[in-house]
Amino acid sequence: MSIDPAIYYAAVPAVILVGLTKGGMGEALALMGVPLLAIAVPPVQAAAILLPILVVMDCVSLWIWRQHNDRTLLKMLLPGALVGLAVGWATSAYVPRDALRLIIGIITVLFAARYFYNSWRTRHGHVIHAKPHRLAPAAVLGTLSGYGSFVAHAGGAPFQVYGLPLKLPPRDYTGAAVRFFAILNFLKLGPYFALGQFGTENLTISATLVPLAIAATAFGGFIVKRMKPDVFYPFMYAMAFIAGLNLVHDGARAFF
Repeated sequence: MSIDPAIYYAAVPAVILVGLTKGGMGEALALMGVPLLAIAVPPVQAAAILLPILVVMDCVSLWIWRQHNDRTLLKMLLPGALVGLAVGWATSAYVPRDALRLIIGIITVLFAARYFYNSWRTRHGHVIHAKPHRLAPAAVLGTLSGYGSFVAHAGGAPFQVYGLPLKLPPRDYTGAAVRFFAILNFLKLGPYFALGQFGTENLTISATLVPLAIAATAFGGFIVKRMKPDVFYPFMYAMAFIAGLNLVHDGARAFF
C-alpha cells in the first residue's frame, strides 16, 4: 500500500489545529481541520481519517481536564445531543449539510456579536448577569449540537451558545465541553464503520498522526489552564465568532 505524501502536507496542520481545540482552545480552530485535509482527499475520507485521531485526542483531553467538570451542563445538553446524533445518522443522506452550516453559522455569529455588544454596555455601567439553566433551550441546542456534529462537523457552536452565557469557571466549562464531545465522537465510530470508512489506508494515516495529535492537545490544555476568566471568555467568544463566519462561508458558498 502506497500513501501519497501530499496527504500529510494537509493532514499535519489539520491535526495541529484540531489538537489545540481539543486542549480547550475553542471550536473555530477545529472547523478548519476537515477542510484543510479535504484539500488532499475527499471530504468524507478526511472526516474518517480525523475521527480516530479525535478519539485519541479526547482521551488526552479527558486526562488533562479530569479534575474539572460541570455535571449540570452535561445533564442538560447530553439527552438532546444523543437524539441529534440518532436523527443525523438516520437522515444524513437526505438533509442538505450546507443549509445546516449556514443556519448554525448565522446563529453563532449573532450570539458572539451580542456578547461583544453586551461587553461594551458593561464598560458603560450596565450589569450583565449569568443566565440560569433552562430546559427548553438546552433541549433545542443540545439536539442541534448532536445533529450538527454528525452531519456537518458543527456541534461546537450550539454547545457554546448554551454554555458560555452561564459564565461558569473556565476550567469547569472546558472540562464539561471535553466530556461532551468525547461522548459524541465515541458514538460516531459505529456509523462511520458502517459506512466503510475505516479501511487500511485511512487507519494507517490516522495512526501515523497520533503522536502529533497528543502533543497538540497537551499544548492546548497547557495554554487554556493558565487563562484567567477575563481573558478566557473574550477569547472563546472570538473563537465562536470565527467559527460562525466559517460556517456561514461554507454554507453560503453552495447557494451562490
